[in-house]
Amino acid sequence: MQTLREFPKQISLGSLSNGLVAWLFGVTGPLLIVLQAATEGKLSAGEVTSWIFGIYAIPGLMTLLQAFLFRQPIGYAFSIPGAVLIGSTLVHHSFSEVIGAYIVAGVIIFLLGISGVVAKVMRVLPMPVMMGMVSGVLLPFGIQLFQAVIHNPLLNGLPLLAYLFLSFNPKVAKKFPPILGAIVVTAAILVLTHSVHAKGVSFGIATPHVYLPVWNLSTMGQLVLPLVLTVVAIQNAQGIAVLESEAYAPPINSMTRWSGIGSVVNAFLGAHTSCVAGPMTALLAGEESGPKSSRYTAAVTLGVLSILFGVFAPIAASIPTMIPTSTIEMLGGIAMISVLTDSLHASFASKFKKSALFSFLITVSGITIVHIGAPFWGLVGGTCASFLLEKDDYKCPPLPRDGTPAQGEAESRATAG
Repeated sequence: MQTLREFPKQISLGSLSNGLVAWLFGVTGPLLIVLQAATEGKLSAGEVTSWIFGIYAIPGLMTLLQAFLFRQPIGYAFSIPGAVLIGSTLVHHSFSEVIGAYIVAGVIIFLLGISGVVAKVMRVLPMPVMMGMVSGVLLPFGIQLFQAVIHNPLLNGLPLLAYLFLSFNPKVAKKFPPILGAIVVTAAILVLTHSVHAKGVSFGIATPHVYLPVWNLSTMGQLVLPLVLTVVAIQNAQGIAVLESEAYAPPINSMTRWSGIGSVVNAFLGAHTSCVAGPMTALLAGEESGPKSSRYTAAVTLGVLSILFGVFAPIAASIPTMIPTSTIEMLGGIAMISVLTDSLHASFASKFKKSALFSFLITVSGITIVHIGAPFWGLVGGTCASFLLEKDDYKCPPLPRDGTPAQGEAESRATAG
């Protein structure tokens, strides 16, 4: 209750802006992947609407819950690699069989959270190796910024200039966040150049359906392990590493449990696994979101917008065609500047430099082995490299980070919830 009373005082233009950009991230490119997967599986309009409702409304609710409970900028979404995998699976397996695999994956994720094993593993992994993986995941967003500017210098270049101009004077930037300036300039140019396309938009409110599973061992064998590893070892691991790099003590076990709960609820709605969104959490936790103690308000903004997006799923399915993709990439790249700077610094500033480089390069390579993406193999490769090349770094205690909670506090909060 105290957090709710303090919320209006904690919210700022910066947290609203970063929450909005994080939401735009989640409702454009990722949604197109889901729609493509639904097309491959020849799902009906009702099944697609229910799927969209599940992957936005349920994670939105979990984002609000975690933000108010732990006062941390934790953003939930859905597994993007999972959506890609599901598209190919639906070609040879029925929708009901895929739902059965969703439920099994969600239960396993929940049990991992109950066991506490995820928190123990995260504490063993070297932080630079984890941040090397995160940096590799975030790097393409930074590259896309300049690709977007070249693609459309007027539409995407002027917002970047506005960001740089506002960033030049720290006093101005503190009162008016540079990312908000970029958003305002972008909106003005979109309107003036008639670049917003509303044709073909379907207006309506989502009517989610409850679907019953069919248990098929073949479908489970193809989906369950990749979905679990994607959520626990890739998506959630990114979010945990980002929060720790910002001196938070993330509630690892609670984050894992709620990913499992959300995944099971989603399954009955015909939607796939929920997880902590790494890049979106990085945006929420960035310094533009305000003081560390109030950055959770950016997550609240994301949660509210995600719920509304899910409720209006029929409209949501049309939105990615309304705004140029390059513009979203530009805004995301601008918002990612300070985040990527911090993650690269955390990767290579102290110990485990070679291991962090292995993790970074493997992640950037984009390799996929047995349907498991590069971020997971970046963690594996970086950790193996740390034992082979930098085993002496394990003998020295980690350097303290300003604002980092004491070990006892971190452990108590990591196991809370």
